Amino acid sequence: MNHTSSHGRPIRSVLIANRGEIACRVIDTLRRLGIRSIAVYSDADADARHVREADVAVRIGPAAATQSYLDIDAVVRAATETGADAVHPGYGFLSENQKFAAALDDAGIVFIGPPAEAIATMGDKITARAAVTERGVPVVPGLSRPGLADDELIDAAPGIGFPVLIKPSAGGGGKGMHRVDDPAELPAALQRARREAGSAFGDDTLFLEHFVDTPRHIEVQILADEHGHVIHLGERECSLQRRHQKVIEEAPSALLDADTRARIGAAACDAARSVGYTGAGTVEFIVSARRPDEFFFMEMNTRLQVEHPVTELVTGVDLVEQQIRVARGEVLAITQDDIVLTGHAVEARVYAEDPANGFLPTGGTIARLVEPDTSPGTSVRVDSAMTPGLVVGSDYDPMLAKIIAHGSDRDEALERLDQALAHTRVLGVTTNVDFCRYVLARPEVRAGDLDTELLDRLVVDYAVPEPVPEALVLVGVARIGPRDPGDVWQSAVGWRIGDRSPITTRLVWGAQHFTVSILVDEATDDVLTGQATVTYENSEREPWRAAVTYRRIRRGGEDTRRLIVDGVSQSWSKVEVDGTWWVAGPRGTWLLELARTLLDEAAAENAGEIASPMPGTVVAVPAVDGQSVATGTPVVVVEAMKMEHTLTAPIDGVVAVGVKVGDKVAAGQALANVNKED
Repeated sequence: MNHTSSHGRPIRSVLIANRGEIACRVIDTLRRLGIRSIAVYSDADADARHVREADVAVRIGPAAATQSYLDIDAVVRAATETGADAVHPGYGFLSENQKFAAALDDAGIVFIGPPAEAIATMGDKITARAAVTERGVPVVPGLSRPGLADDELIDAAPGIGFPVLIKPSAGGGGKGMHRVDDPAELPAALQRARREAGSAFGDDTLFLEHFVDTPRHIEVQILADEHGHVIHLGERECSLQRRHQKVIEEAPSALLDADTRARIGAAACDAARSVGYTGAGTVEFIVSARRPDEFFFMEMNTRLQVEHPVTELVTGVDLVEQQIRVARGEVLAITQDDIVLTGHAVEARVYAEDPANGFLPTGGTIARLVEPDTSPGTSVRVDSAMTPGLVVGSDYDPMLAKIIAHGSDRDEALERLDQALAHTRVLGVTTNVDFCRYVLARPEVRAGDLDTELLDRLVVDYAVPEPVPEALVLVGVARIGPRDPGDVWQSAVGWRIGDRSPITTRLVWGAQHFTVSILVDEATDDVLTGQATVTYENSEREPWRAAVTYRRIRRGGEDTRRLIVDGVSQSWSKVEVDGTWWVAGPRGTWLLELARTLLDEAAAENAGEIASPMPGTVVAVPAVDGQSVATGTPVVVVEAMKMEHTLTAPIDGVVAVGVKVGDKVAAGQALANVNKED
């Protein structure tokens, strides 16, 4: 291959048509290459991290994505007005929109992505299957052509072989996709799939595939230039997903041997050639765990993938840089022989969601943030848009960050990722960090025995563990000891020097009550020592006792806390938000409430507050203010991330509604109250 460069299209300014962690990640490479970065933002993102880090930032509309990040005219106008030479679309939003790519071309602005024709072909799963089949790329047995009626699909299903998978031709993310095992259930499933596909994508075209037994999701990263050169950078294992959304990804896959890796890589390159692809792209395959030497084309993502960092860590190739070089018209400076996979990398996505509550989207304000050490030698990388004070709402995807670790082998990478997650503490917003650690510790995952349904099976047994005694003690000493830098030792409960009475704090976690007693021995500006006792109320369990030290460490302008229990020192993080204590340590994160007084409990018995379990938008109010309702009567319906949640009356009584249709609500916000009629 010719290793010379050709700067046919100078790119000195790039507008990133995206937000969040991917916008920040693109800005990092632009800064390293000396390219001016231009961010766009909605009203909801005015103070976002990507806005702060870019050289220039342009407002493009209100919070709703349809009026900002999905508004092609607004984005193209921002690129034109700021003198952008090119636009990087990131992923999601307009990244696979051929109209957007064409609009930029009409404006004389480079689209850092493939030609619009390639996006259109690969964006329709039926035409994509036809294109790659002509190149000899294996596809899953099925029936796929435009305009298939339900009767045609039903007639073809026995020949395809049950179980079958109904798939929409347009869109992705699992919407409109259904597995059917029983032929009698196929007609109803097709009707449901058409409704969902039509609602989500505006196109209800369906096709049918055989469902591969114990499927694993393997994808291959490719790079292609405008001069006919196409290479692959190995594969990624993406089988750990729920509801067709990936959670943990790794590279390379533990399933493939060297021969299969070469064959699947070659097939991915052929798929790219079938549509004249240029830039970075990902070809997704489905592989049976029982027949790992067989693989079938699923689809091609004509953009950068969320999980691209694991490929970068094992190959040493900056994929964003390569995208920019290809967009300039350069010849690829790396050949297939240059690609060597070194070690292993694993990524966990940090979502604002509650795994113990059906993965409901969460939200709130990040009150305190701790991220793992990423200094050279740690082999840990964090791609994040999180900042203290960030308001996490329901307008956009709930992914907040990605934690990635590299190791000399898979076991080392998994261990490093687990430790990195232990030091990822997002206080004020419930996340899936502890769930990711639970998954990484499972023997099936450690053994590499994966399939795309594994997470759905594992979550059945998942529950947030009971708070460890150290977490409870931390709240007890924090209420006595120093608060924030500059504060003096002070007691929230009346402690005075020389008073040897234990200072108690009653805490509630779910249905469990705890009493924390601290007998203070010494207190200075930077340290508190004493004897701690944790009593488990309404339980026959023996009390937990230990000598504790709560120490403030000041170093380099930073102020950190260490909790030392019986001589064992560990880092802990905590913050109080509206009376709730968020506590995070080496073994998890917990939300602890101060126990109510007798007056509070009496009031709670006579009122039924209805609070939103997630940030979202009120889409319906079935109840009328002043109406008499029975327990279980629908009162308010909240929508978040295209999912509706009906909130019902917790008791019999008269309802007082405090919201209306269209209102934006926060997680935990009171929406209505039901008061007993007497």
